[in-house]
Order: sequence, then C-alpha cells, then structure tokens
Amino acid sequence: MTTATATATIRFLHQPTSKAWVEQALTNLDIVLLDHAQCERKAAGVALSLMNRYPSDAQLVNALIAIAQEELAHFAQVNQWLERRGVPLRPLPPPPYGAKLREQVRRQEPYRQLDLLLVSALIEARSHERLGLLAEHCPEQALAQFYRSLMASEARHYGVYWVLAQDRFPRQQVETRLSQLAEVESEILANLHAEPRIHS
Repeated sequence: MTTATATATIRFLHQPTSKAWVEQALTNLDIVLLDHAQCERKAAGVALSLMNRYPSDAQLVNALIAIAQEELAHFAQVNQWLERRGVPLRPLPPPPYGAKLREQVRRQEPYRQLDLLLVSALIEARSHERLGLLAEHCPEQALAQFYRSLMASEARHYGVYWVLAQDRFPRQQVETRLSQLAEVESEILANLHAEPRIHS
C-alpha cells in the first residue's frame, strides 16, 4: 500500500491508507459525509453496547459515557454539514470492514472483552488517520478545517480503548493481541472493493 502522507501514520495501524483512497474520497465528498455520519452514530452505539455488557465496571462505564456523548455530538455536526450541502441523511450499505473485524472477537470471557476493546481502538485509529488525510487534502477549506477539528477526539477515543484494555489485562497480552488484530485489519482493507467510505 502506498503511503498517502507520512504525517498520517498511526502506530496502532500496520499499513497506512493508500493514495487511491484519498483520491476517491475527495471526488465523492457527499458520500463520504453520509458514511461519516453513519460511522459516528455506530461508534456511539458501540460504546453503549460495551456499557450494557459490562455495567458493573464503573471506570469503563464512565469512560464510555464520554465517548458516546462525543460521538453523538459529532454525528450532529456531520449532519449539519449534510444539510448545508443539501444532502438528505440516508442510510448507505456499509462496507464489510467492521463486520469482518468483529468476526475476530473471541466469544469466551475475558478474551471477549479484550478483543472488543482492541477492535474498537483499531477502528478509531483508522478513523483518526483518514480524517487527518481528509483534513490535509480536502480542497474545501471549511470542510478541511472541520475534519481537522475532529482529529483530537478520534485520537483520544482510540487512546481510551487502549488504556481500558491495558488496565484490565497484562501489557504483553494486550500488545500481542493488538498486533494480531492490526494485521487482520490491514488485510481486510487490502482485500476490500474500494468505495468512498471512511472504512473501505
């Protein structure tokens, strides 16, 4: 995969996004915005689902409340951009990226919790990388600035999931499993049919 920009490299990710993805995204910005809105809504849902699965873990619940609130705020902001551009909010067929990555989650606890946290961290890391690429390359200055404004939040989110995993599992176990999942994540992207989506 060709590196689009060295500044977008994220240490959790084994392979950087290709230049081809950037070019396709920039020629389909309305579709990317629609997909981005869905991603923010789903990310809030993931945080809520983890809270429901582990309700007695107060630290985890409090951390995920903050993430869910921020993801919903981002959903509202992206929806405002769609309204400005005259693009009605509508569902898009999701690429198989998220479903394929979640297939790697083991069913038995406590491994299930570890995998759910690390898969969430990887998805947030990829989002951070790709929003950074849009911020850097988008020809519409105001939209580029909007994407730039979201980058710190996305970085914080993948950091929160990483810290939650490290607080609950031995460091070496976390790092080994993250490396395994990151390799799968890169393989999934390499084999997907390219689409103008945040995760495609």
